[in-house]
Amino acid sequence: MKSRWLSGPYILWMALFTLIPLGIVVYFAFTDGAGGFTLANLARLGDYLPILLRSAWMSLVASAVCLLIGYPVAYRIAHAKPSRQKFYYLLVMLPMCMSFLLRTLAWVALLEDTGILNNLLRAIGLTPLPLIRNSGAVILGMVYNYLPYMIMPLYTVLVKLDPRLIEAAQDLGCTPRQVFTKVTLPLSVPGIVSGLTMVFVPAVSTFYITQKLGSPGSVLIGDVIESQFKAAYNPNLGAAISLVLMALVFLCVGLMNRFSGSDGEEGVATL
Repeated sequence: MKSRWLSGPYILWMALFTLIPLGIVVYFAFTDGAGGFTLANLARLGDYLPILLRSAWMSLVASAVCLLIGYPVAYRIAHAKPSRQKFYYLLVMLPMCMSFLLRTLAWVALLEDTGILNNLLRAIGLTPLPLIRNSGAVILGMVYNYLPYMIMPLYTVLVKLDPRLIEAAQDLGCTPRQVFTKVTLPLSVPGIVSGLTMVFVPAVSTFYITQKLGSPGSVLIGDVIESQFKAAYNPNLGAAISLVLMALVFLCVGLMNRFSGSDGEEGVATL
């Protein structure tokens, strides 16, 4: 009985800030401007399918890059001395203490045609490069802003690995590569899945990064949703796109969690 009362504030919070806003999105998605029921908003989603696919693709690329960068960083932090782990972890978290907008604008100052990097190239006699207003710049912005979301869950998993498993694998004659592929990597799958999820979800719905670092050809689904609520002011269509995007995100998260199951235990069992 006491546990029910203790969960009351959480249930109230979820109802006010999750369930009610979600219900409003569903209402707008299935109504027209006059408030009548309609499926026209969902029928128009086919017009934005190429943009949705581009958003998913760029988010997957950004997630993969974050994994390639974040795994070695998390591994190094997890195997550092305890006194240094806190310092390294602080360095990873430090950029997140700054505003997301400021972090993105900092990259604009670095990459723009008259920015720091191109001015440096001019100073040494080289031709300036098109570093901004392209898909590569957008992916770079995603990686920079969401990389800590990959490192944190990976570090949490790697630092808790039982060192006796590593010692056992070494005693059985495994090389360092075999120890990593047969013990460390399988056991870190939950952290990998969690990191991919935490990067993919905000990346697929981002819009500010594309506005500052991208071009008209790199518009993502988040930009479309924002334009429906601002420029075009069609909240019904914007809500419909948001609802479908949310469903796709839940589907991707469910699939990743489904396939992450007990892979780690099975990998160690085959050692």
